[in-house]
Amino acid sequence: MQTTDPTAASAGLSTRRSSEPADLPDGVPADVPDDRAGDLPAADVRADVRPAEARAAARPDVPADGPASVTTPATPEPAVTAGHRRHRGLVVLLGALAFLPAATTDMYLPSLPEVARDLSTTSAAAQLTISCVLIGGALSQLVVGPLSDRYGRRRPAVLGMAAYVVVALLCVVAATIGQLVALRVLQGVVGAAASVVAMAVIGDRFRGAEAARLMSRLWIAIAVAPILAPLVGSAVADRWGWRAVFVALAVLGALLGLAVARALPETLPADRRTARGLGASVRGYGRLLRDREFVALAVLPGLGLAVIMSYVTGSPFVLQGEYGLTARDFALVFGLGATSMMVGSQLNASLVRRVGPVRLLRAGLPATVVSTGALVAVAATHAGGVVGLIVPLWVTVALLASIISNASALALSRHPERSGTASAVIGSLQGALGGAVSPLVGLLGGTGVVVRGAGGRDQPSVTSAETAPAVSSVKDADVAPAVTR
Repeated sequence: MQTTDPTAASAGLSTRRSSEPADLPDGVPADVPDDRAGDLPAADVRADVRPAEARAAARPDVPADGPASVTTPATPEPAVTAGHRRHRGLVVLLGALAFLPAATTDMYLPSLPEVARDLSTTSAAAQLTISCVLIGGALSQLVVGPLSDRYGRRRPAVLGMAAYVVVALLCVVAATIGQLVALRVLQGVVGAAASVVAMAVIGDRFRGAEAARLMSRLWIAIAVAPILAPLVGSAVADRWGWRAVFVALAVLGALLGLAVARALPETLPADRRTARGLGASVRGYGRLLRDREFVALAVLPGLGLAVIMSYVTGSPFVLQGEYGLTARDFALVFGLGATSMMVGSQLNASLVRRVGPVRLLRAGLPATVVSTGALVAVAATHAGGVVGLIVPLWVTVALLASIISNASALALSRHPERSGTASAVIGSLQGALGGAVSPLVGLLGGTGVVVRGAGGRDQPSVTSAETAPAVSSVKDADVAPAVTR
């Protein structure tokens, strides 16, 4: 089977500039390159980019034969200030929506041993309540995406949050492990609306550099989850028991639902929505999958998550088994991975408006090959000990943060008329590739450089339990070079 070369695809990308007005959001003039859009929402960009003469002509207080350059008042106009506030509020809300699916798993992780004891089941069965959330979410995105293209963004988000609250409260009263597993699948299904809508709104409102910048902000929110959510979940479970964790998740879902109902703008007006019917949805997926550049870009975030999973599933054995780290030291190293994701996302957000997402992607892919090559060499020779392993690992995480954000934004920008469906493809590929690598790491754990795990046959159980923090943890060496194959 012929493999699409993502590097070549990104290298050959036309950034879909102004000559293609269908790719630009409402209100962005055709002469603005989509990968250079500024920090304002689409409706606010026009006033910043018009020629000075056009701005002067629009100002009744400036004579028609006045100077070509118009002095801007030192104090921003109230409309611009309000636009900036709405923009920041939207970013915060989208970040909270992106945080919910990660919190759904990470907040629950510390309770797994108590769940196994309370429901009289095995550790493997308890860990299944983690992986089932991811499976339900990955499959649900394929349905929620087209629905959001048909009915708009607000309705699926509000209904999804309402259903999320109900399912979380049902988890509180689950009497058997079978009931809890089934409810966790449903929780993943209804919770998928949050991540799909968050990405689709970005696709509706922004293009190119601005979309990549906001995507980086979402990854910062996701990166916080494995640091903050387990701490909150552990504190709640220690005081009130594991069932109280689902009460906390229900409260979080209710607050998000209220925020969406009150503050999330409808970014997909009725005249831009897709036709109804199953056939229209299938044709939408067909159009996306026939676009080779879209597929190449959409696969990159999935491969990035696969790299994350390869680290998470093998890291306890590598760092504790081979390098002799204590549980506390391992937790510190694991936390460093999350900080790397946050730093990489923030750096990408700062650079992307000056450099552009295409150039950053072209630079990030070969740099990731170099950093993971160094990581493989260190893993094979143990050069530098733990520090020698952590440094290239940290760099790899930061690079992948940039790659995931830029590839997602560029993929969405290719099909703005189907942002929901495109978001579903990207998210489902992440779930599928991330889930597929977990058992592979378990099988290859004893081969040294791939994942130098000491307990290879026991790794699948770790895989299920550690899946949740994978979204923003550190990465391993084996899969990263694959992003350029």
